[in-house]
Amino acid sequence: MIKNDLYLKALRGETVERPPVWMMRQAGRYLPEFIALRDKYDFFTRCQTPELAAEITLQPIRRFPLDAAILFSDILVVPQAMGIDFKMKESVGPWLDTPIRTMEQVQNIETPDVNDTLGYVFDAIELTLQKLDNDIPLIGFAGSPWTILCYCVEGKGSKAFDIAKSFCFQQPEAAHLLLQKITDTTIAYLKRKVEKGVSAVQVFDSWGGMLSPTDYQEFSWQYINQIVEALSPLTHVVVFGKGCWFALEDMTMSKASALGVDWTIKPEFARTLTNHTMTLQGNFDPARLHSTPETIKKMVNEMINRFGKDRYIANLGHGILPNVPVENAEAFIRAVVDWKPTL
Repeated sequence: MIKNDLYLKALRGETVERPPVWMMRQAGRYLPEFIALRDKYDFFTRCQTPELAAEITLQPIRRFPLDAAILFSDILVVPQAMGIDFKMKESVGPWLDTPIRTMEQVQNIETPDVNDTLGYVFDAIELTLQKLDNDIPLIGFAGSPWTILCYCVEGKGSKAFDIAKSFCFQQPEAAHLLLQKITDTTIAYLKRKVEKGVSAVQVFDSWGGMLSPTDYQEFSWQYINQIVEALSPLTHVVVFGKGCWFALEDMTMSKASALGVDWTIKPEFARTLTNHTMTLQGNFDPARLHSTPETIKKMVNEMINRFGKDRYIANLGHGILPNVPVENAEAFIRAVVDWKPTL
């Protein structure tokens, strides 16, 4: 039994004394101990070495009273496992020498055996769980099929992903075949993570907000929902779509246990769109962690009061920024841990 199961209680919709707290990218570049490892090992070496991935996962847990750990990895390990050779290029980010732009390329992509291609992730889960010693839950994650398609077609990061969108609109058959192959691989990958012992999984749709509501249904949500349908009998599934407030009503009809929301939506409106029935996660603006610790505490208290303490997981509205002072990250976490209802 997990000693601190506050996060799982929130996912089950149970009454809690305070909301649980964790931060997207909490094992990341704002921590000096992370930077020390980053300077020593390249990005995918850290992802692919179970001992390093476990160590990085645990770094914020040693520092802060967090209610969940999230396995250090990357969404691009899934396309890598499919034979799509992503690299992490200095001062560019994700990089693919030959982007996927034709039906022939899509047809040649394999749906791999995840045990062969992603065994290092499952080994990292085992190591991390040993070290966590049932103190708090471990979250596993994957990118949404649409978000991964964006990188595969664009070949790198982008502000608008217009090449990826054009590919979908000009070659919808190829796009849907690629999305389905990513979906099938992701389902197998997340199922194995659950078998290895993660307590919940989160699907990150980082670029869902690039699509119109109609295109979102066609090119993103229907594939995310396949993942939710496949995983929800086995574990809690959290869906986080950045900029996807317009899809919250449809997401609420799914079997997801919780929905992440970014900072561009008012808590009250998010509750209305989800019919006051869903556990919501978010939605503190990561850039607001540059405010003073006093301001952060005040804003966190207000955020919790507006969402309500139940069916709520305190988090950022996206990943923590690399230049945030460690003490400000701690102020955010402690503000949630110390939160008391106003009488």
